[in-house]
Amino acid sequence: MSSAIIDAGASSADASGRRERIRIPVSGMTCAACQAHVQRALARQPGVEDASVNLMMETAAVTYDPNVVSPDTLVQAIRETGYGAELPGADLSVLEEQDARDNSQREELGSLTRRAIAGGAAGVLAMALPMMGVSGRALSFTLLALTTLVMAWAGRHFYARAWQAFVHRSADMNTLVSAGTGAAFIYSVVATLAPSFFTAHGVAPNLYYEPVIIIITLVLTGNVLEARAKRHTSTALRALVELQPQHARVVRGSDEIDVPVAQLVPGDILLVRPGERVPVDGEIVSGSSAVDESMLTGESMPVEKHEGDRAIGGTINRTGVFRYRATTLGADSVLARIVRLMRDAQSSRAPIQALADRVSGIFVPVVMLLSIATFLTWFIAVHSGGAPNGTAFVRAFAAAVTVLIIACPCAMGLAVPTAVMVSTGRGAEAGILIKGGEALQRTGDVTTVVLDKTGTLTEGAPTVSDVLVAPGAALSPDELLRLAASIESESQHPVADAIVRFARAQGLARQAGTSSEYAVGKGITGAVGDVALAVGSAALMREWSVDIAPLEARARALAGDGKTVVYVAANGALAGLLAIADPIRASSPEAVARLRAMGLEVVMLTGDDARTAQAIARQAGIDRVVAGVLPEGKVGEIARLQREGAVVAMAGDGINDAPALAQADVGMAMGGGTAIASEAADVVLMRSDLITVAQAIALSRRTMRTMKENLFWAFIYNVIGIPIAAGVLYPAFGILLTPVIASAAMAFSSVSVVTNSLRLKGAELS
Repeated sequence: MSSAIIDAGASSADASGRRERIRIPVSGMTCAACQAHVQRALARQPGVEDASVNLMMETAAVTYDPNVVSPDTLVQAIRETGYGAELPGADLSVLEEQDARDNSQREELGSLTRRAIAGGAAGVLAMALPMMGVSGRALSFTLLALTTLVMAWAGRHFYARAWQAFVHRSADMNTLVSAGTGAAFIYSVVATLAPSFFTAHGVAPNLYYEPVIIIITLVLTGNVLEARAKRHTSTALRALVELQPQHARVVRGSDEIDVPVAQLVPGDILLVRPGERVPVDGEIVSGSSAVDESMLTGESMPVEKHEGDRAIGGTINRTGVFRYRATTLGADSVLARIVRLMRDAQSSRAPIQALADRVSGIFVPVVMLLSIATFLTWFIAVHSGGAPNGTAFVRAFAAAVTVLIIACPCAMGLAVPTAVMVSTGRGAEAGILIKGGEALQRTGDVTTVVLDKTGTLTEGAPTVSDVLVAPGAALSPDELLRLAASIESESQHPVADAIVRFARAQGLARQAGTSSEYAVGKGITGAVGDVALAVGSAALMREWSVDIAPLEARARALAGDGKTVVYVAANGALAGLLAIADPIRASSPEAVARLRAMGLEVVMLTGDDARTAQAIARQAGIDRVVAGVLPEGKVGEIARLQREGAVVAMAGDGINDAPALAQADVGMAMGGGTAIASEAADVVLMRSDLITVAQAIALSRRTMRTMKENLFWAFIYNVIGIPIAAGVLYPAFGILLTPVIASAAMAFSSVSVVTNSLRLKGAELS
């Protein structure tokens, strides 16, 4: 497999060089509102074609015109929104970038865990103080000091980020948490320092220190669970990075030296023993082995490797010892390209994300207004019922704070990107590389699957399928094949190559042919030893006055099955015939049946002749065949299907398929194909197996269901939770949430969305 087939670089330029793409790490984002705010700021920059901000990956992927806007300007635009940003390290490979991101996530998780534990301990202490005999003014001031410490250390980032958002005229999750806990803290401080203010109005100077501590602790606990879940969603990427060994065994003369992989240069000769991972990409120069390439293809069966074959970094040598020449290192290696493709896919947005973004952009300001309305409604209602102003204020204050806390939009920001991340990781495990959230969503909408024939439905390599000896010929099938291969070894024709390769695979020794002559379009004549041979078409046999009648009926039947018939004449008499075919892949009929069972129409689209195409279609179970079309004809046929209302997925592997792959709603490049086909595709199937087409569509459909479930629960949580927090159930049922319960519910909503997405890791694709 060529490493080029999975090149999906993180930056690109169009033909005029006026379009580039950059991924910028962004820090400080905590919810969908943060994400939407950064995205709007980038989209407003002149020269920006597209901006996609991912909360889970903490990155902004921007496509821009470098003649209009610079990366430094984009970074500054993000910073002006109140969030941190920096240009990616120029000297880091994609593997090193991912490793650095993993370290950052690990540090973030550790920091959040320490703060949550400290907050929890402070909460337990705050509740235990009265039981320890502390009361009165001593209790009030002790709680004041304890709460101040928790807010200043464990919860410091909430208030710092809320202030940054305020300065930049925006609002996010930190605004809601800070406003709620800050108001409760100020209320409690006044009650501690000036209790007479409350008693003068007939209200007890209640303290909200414990709720402030517990709310901060619960929000931090939710953040810990989210951070832990983020690490789980990146498992596939992390596992890929860990596939590359840190050292390689380099052959220097008669010595074998262990050298760090980073110090290897193209041309180094490396030695790999059984059980070791192949350090980098290269070409085998001596030895042979069976190599486990499941990290690339998802296929568990090892692949036989011999001299001249390609070795791919990260794969596992299972049996023999071999030496190979390092060829492709660093960012151009197969492993690095897979990591880059997955990382870019996980950074992109699915179109369904736009719904969450639109809501999140206005959500926090609306919640602030709802909180104010809740306060006024409660104050008026309680006061009109005869309660003093102080009592009305306390009741209204608690309800307003509860609305602020429960409305945190974290779940909305996590609903789609978590599903994209887990799904693309699950796909990679099965050998399915999906280039982004948009491709992932479109794949689930497919109604028609168009399949190329050669190399997609078939193996793509012609081989001998039948060896028939003529009646009365004094030859065995092996001898017939040996003679034909001996004379055909002088030819460069694809049919000749198929015969020679098949004979070699059977272990038949060839002899050099003599006096060979080519008859263009008919075959070849010559001698092998003392046997005069003619190998070719019926027309060549007629020229040699060879009677083909004994095998003519069988030849017609073989031709009807789409096979190429090659007659063999020895010393002027018919010796037999060979049938050459591009065999259908063993899994193709099952794959077609599975696609049809999924409610999809399956069409074969090929440049081959109609008879051969129909023969393969019958074997595969395909009813609709379009044959004899050139590349532009394939594009036109797909466009016609689209005009009829079909959402088309096209699977192909050749250069001639690239335009059709680009025209299709979803282009799927088979893993054994060309780099051009893969560049034009939205999905790269690492195995040359049509089963993966059905698996890709099944994965997309499952992912879309998960995204919709996530968005439903994220929205319904707020639709139901905010009114309950505001007190709509209190008049009829006496149900009224407290700020502490609201903070627990808020944390649960985010964790439930992430947990639902993580179920995709075990998605059954059969």
